[in-house]
Amino acid sequence: MRQPGTTTMSLSAFPALVLNADYQPLSYFPLSLWNWQETIKAIFLDRVAVVQHYDRVVRSPGHEFQLPSVVALKEYIPQTRRPPFTRFNVFLRDRFTCQYCQTGLPAPELTFDHLIPRSRGGKTSWQNIVTACNRCNLRKGSRLPNECKMHPMQPPQMPSPHQLQRNGRSFPPNYLHESWRDYLYWDTELEP
Repeated sequence: MRQPGTTTMSLSAFPALVLNADYQPLSYFPLSLWNWQETIKAIFLDRVAVVQHYDRVVRSPGHEFQLPSVVALKEYIPQTRRPPFTRFNVFLRDRFTCQYCQTGLPAPELTFDHLIPRSRGGKTSWQNIVTACNRCNLRKGSRLPNECKMHPMQPPQMPSPHQLQRNGRSFPPNYLHESWRDYLYWDTELEP
């Protein structure tokens, strides 16, 4: 049975959730998705197994394909043991929350702060960087936490990939197809 309007929707509205060979998402934040062309190519190259389908068909001159909504890799991709040190991963580690005033903000409204300022020999590392809002970052300036009485909520440290995945589950995307729900675990209240 076709869902109303699915044949008029753009094919870009049908991404596939990509699971590792253990049926866990490759990533939660951003959610691991492929567009329909990447998904069909991976099927033809025998790199994935189709787990779920959309109620949408695409056609080529000699074939008809039901678009996959969930695919699983056939070969397991080990998750890195050390997450890359990026601005985004610092924000994700700190749950997009200023570590001084505890205000949660979208990424474009956040910056990062050196606990020991670079002007005082501080390094740009997991152990010296925290997420900050612009107001707190300006207020702290080039002072040490003790000098300005501004201490982070959590001492900064390198997160594990598991911690970043767990934090990513706290920020579900705007769109989740119902066929994905069995493979994703978000920090949302369950219905009774």
